[in-house]
Amino acid sequence: MERSVDRKVRRSAKTLSRSLIGSETTGSPTKNAKSSLYEALKRRILTLELTPDHDLDEAELSEEYGISRTPVRDVLRRLAGEGYVYIRENRGARVIPMNLATLRDFFQVAPVVYEAIGRLAVQNFRPAQLAELELCQDRFRSAMNAAESETLSLHNNRFHSIIGDMAGSVFLRPSLEKLLIDHARIGHTFFNPIDDRMRTNLLTACAHHDQFIEAIAKRDEDTMTRLVFEHWELSRRNMEIYVAPKELENEAVKRVAKPRAKRAA
Repeated sequence: MERSVDRKVRRSAKTLSRSLIGSETTGSPTKNAKSSLYEALKRRILTLELTPDHDLDEAELSEEYGISRTPVRDVLRRLAGEGYVYIRENRGARVIPMNLATLRDFFQVAPVVYEAIGRLAVQNFRPAQLAELELCQDRFRSAMNAAESETLSLHNNRFHSIIGDMAGSVFLRPSLEKLLIDHARIGHTFFNPIDDRMRTNLLTACAHHDQFIEAIAKRDEDTMTRLVFEHWELSRRNMEIYVAPKELENEAVKRVAKPRAKRAA
């Protein structure tokens, strides 16, 4: 019974996940099912619905999406290449872990990559990308005003992914995507504020997004660089509050898992 309910919830989120993460599904039923599976798994990983190190059952995914195991494996291999999962030989796929080693690397590397991406975005963006960024920010603000924390987190991830597209770097893009995965997972609590300080921080982050758009439009590299570090510092302070020292048994995972466990019961 619980598994049946969970599947219905997942199906209802498929359409939403496509618009949030930025893909469309056209073509054959198998191709559409593969795309739906790909987008849904990304969403569930980013929002901690699938927790770090969660086993991904090929048979269950195959049954749920009505496709054979071969396209399921194709999707898992694609997600592995993008840093969402890792595949163990003869043991299947698991959600990429979060531990002390990866956290240490994340906090050291993230500001460096974000700065480089910001500089290149200012130099290389196209008008169509700026329009897409503005639309994403409108959706981000709407989700913030509606207090839709999961949707807000996904729109934030999409916002920064678009800036990565603007940068146009084949070398930095893979690093950015991997950083954004863990940034979304570690910083999940940022988008579900529980006190005035956190609500103020969220409003500041939204204002930063507006300023990012303005700096990019003006090709103002100095302002963009300053904003990158201010925005990172805002996120970093929040993440350090909630990240526990023991193999990232963090507050974000606990807070997300408890309500879902109650709903399942």
